[in-house]
Amino acid sequence: MTMQNRTPSVLIAHPGAELYGSDLVLLESVSALVESGVAVTVVVPVDGPLVTELERRGAATVFCPTPVLRKAILRPAGAMVFLGDALAGLIAGLRVLHRVRPDLLYVNTVTLPLWVLLGRLCRLPVVAHIHEAERNASGLVRGLLASPLLLCRTVITNSEHCVDVVSETFPGLRARAHVITNPIDGPAHPATARHDLGESVRLLYVGRLSARKGVDVAVRAAARYRATGRSVELHLVGDVFPGYEDYLSGLHRLVHTVGLDSSVHFHGYQRDVWPFLAASDIVLVPSVLEEGFGNTAAEGTLAARPVIVSDTSGLREASAGFASSLRVPPEDDAALADAISWIVRDWPRFRLTAATDRVLASDRHARAGYRSHIRATVGEALGPVSPDRAGRAPAGPTLTTALEEG
Repeated sequence: MTMQNRTPSVLIAHPGAELYGSDLVLLESVSALVESGVAVTVVVPVDGPLVTELERRGAATVFCPTPVLRKAILRPAGAMVFLGDALAGLIAGLRVLHRVRPDLLYVNTVTLPLWVLLGRLCRLPVVAHIHEAERNASGLVRGLLASPLLLCRTVITNSEHCVDVVSETFPGLRARAHVITNPIDGPAHPATARHDLGESVRLLYVGRLSARKGVDVAVRAAARYRATGRSVELHLVGDVFPGYEDYLSGLHRLVHTVGLDSSVHFHGYQRDVWPFLAASDIVLVPSVLEEGFGNTAAEGTLAARPVIVSDTSGLREASAGFASSLRVPPEDDAALADAISWIVRDWPRFRLTAATDRVLASDRHARAGYRSHIRATVGEALGPVSPDRAGRAPAGPTLTTALEEG
């Protein structure tokens, strides 16, 4: 039996089951492969809203304990926990691979090194899709994150910044890297920003509530802006990682301390962020640490809203070419407040340029282009198919052929 008369199989390893940036990108990768006749199985550590979406798009899901690299691993206690989780994950992962018997393993983050090792142990071609770029981290951490990529046949990144970061540690990775811009399907006909800002400007932050995302910087900037005698609303759409509830409590204390109790609104995690974007005037992306890309910045532009981003890393790429986007130094709440004031003072121009930028962003982040690139890259990574691991006959054509015929 050849690849032409059997279904090629891809196993995708993913670290969670929520619906934030990398999760939504994963869904588009799954759709790209499923639409071409590939059998896709996604392994996740826990149940969550992502699972329903994966199954709706035609993928099977498997639950498997998976150790994820976190900063806690640098502490002795954290390292011991990680080693224990790795042992359990090793056994469970081998069982999954034996049951699924994929033709290719697709690891959808740099924080899942165990799956890369498992794939190579099973002599599978491995594709890593990385969404992270930790240039600010120590050399030890960067090496720890990037070293499993040396075992991968192909590395997909969402920005040139990601390529630069991993290749600074291991220059040979640059030749394996493919930049595929994140797909973001914005509203077909977004409401343009309101003509008159009225008495209060509406600011919006969308994403994880965490220190690295600079949510506290946004709160302090809103307080500075209000101190100039103008009214402001700040809407926060998102939640913390489980275990980081102290940061959320700290945000509430900060809001009270700066006197914004009636002006800052916590909306929690929202699956559909577009209504919040439609109700906003200005979108804030105040990340403190480097970002691989910056989906929320692109979402703001797709919603035809002016966007203010930290002048760093992948956020430069996400905002590049858009006249309605401003950049400010990371962690500088005064500069962020000044940027808000600038947009408000020149609101008619920013409102019009945001509407124009939306068209450019729609083309840049089109789903069709992303899916086409994913199909081509995965097919190329598989190459000639080795004798089938499930006892089937050796296959002549490559997955590229199967995908093209699909």
